[in-house]
Amino acid sequence: MNFTLNENQLAIQSTVKAFAEKELAKDILVRDAAAEFPHDLYAKMGEMGLIGLPYPKEYGGQGEDYLSYILAVEEVSKVDGAMGISYSVSTSLYGGSLTNSQATEEQLRRFLTPVASGKSLGSFALTEPTAGSDVAGARTLAVRDGDDYVINGSKCFITNGPLSDYFAVYALTDKEAGPKSMACFVVEKGTPGFVIGTRHNTMGLRSAMVCELYFTDCRVPVANMIAAPGKGFGLAMKTLDGGRIGVGAQGLGIAEGAWEIARKYLMERQQFGKPLCKQQTIAFKMAELAIEIEQAKYMVYKAALEKGEGQPYSISAAKAKYCGTNAAMHVTTEAVQLLGGNGYMKEFHVERMMRDAKITQIYEGTNEIQKMIVSGTLFK
Repeated sequence: MNFTLNENQLAIQSTVKAFAEKELAKDILVRDAAAEFPHDLYAKMGEMGLIGLPYPKEYGGQGEDYLSYILAVEEVSKVDGAMGISYSVSTSLYGGSLTNSQATEEQLRRFLTPVASGKSLGSFALTEPTAGSDVAGARTLAVRDGDDYVINGSKCFITNGPLSDYFAVYALTDKEAGPKSMACFVVEKGTPGFVIGTRHNTMGLRSAMVCELYFTDCRVPVANMIAAPGKGFGLAMKTLDGGRIGVGAQGLGIAEGAWEIARKYLMERQQFGKPLCKQQTIAFKMAELAIEIEQAKYMVYKAALEKGEGQPYSISAAKAKYCGTNAAMHVTTEAVQLLGGNGYMKEFHVERMMRDAKITQIYEGTNEIQKMIVSGTLFK
């Protein structure tokens, strides 16, 4: 397998890297402390064509390959993991819900175009208080009534929730049949009976926005259904596979960003008469982390290539998510240690990155779930 990036991919990577270092890095500590989402920077990413990077131009995208999108998530996340997940959810999870479904041409133009163009954000609404890793525990119910479905229930931990105009909402259509009856609807902000709840107060990814959603006799037209009853569960699982590659890239970027901060610090910081990087114990630790990062990178890129080429990618996505996010947590923790007391100070960024890294091991399927997915294929 050839992991050499082509000229177009290198150009996208370089453009996003420059944007992240110049624009996203500026005021990032202020955003983290104030828990504020940078609407202007997200809009600029839309203007640059980054949000809908892997989607066709007729739906507001750029028509680029999936690896190019993953490279963009990685570069954004090296600097700002919170923007990395907001970007990934709108693109991989909300956009993926539409493109993996049997959505009509009219639905794609209506619901994907504003999000892929970066003019609006999208959310993926699957998780519920009773249905986290166990998606089959979902209780949100959509009942057909004429030309509408009436939705009742709630969703939790919804990334981009307070920001989004469009929500891919997964709901049962038959309580007795359970997940076998699951469908998916695009619910628009402002729909009567749909309430966006209070924002969650999170440990990390402070400038991303996460909340609960509430549905009380919320009437959604049949025309907003993108997965028919019985097709929603499969759509959710397929969409999550793509989302896991995005989160793997987010974790990879966080790990790379923290490692680079540590590398520069260790070259400058003098102890015992020489730079810390000249201490063999420390140099060996950095070598171990560099190897771990590169291993994760190839797992993430492999999954992205397989998805882009139309090959089966569910198992590769699980491995990519597992490796990328474990690298994020391990590398950022070690980076804090390598910087010593300074690592605990906000102005050195690695403590923020460590807080950001933890959730990557949890959302889009915990890493324990990824091991279940992989192990389930080993003994057939």
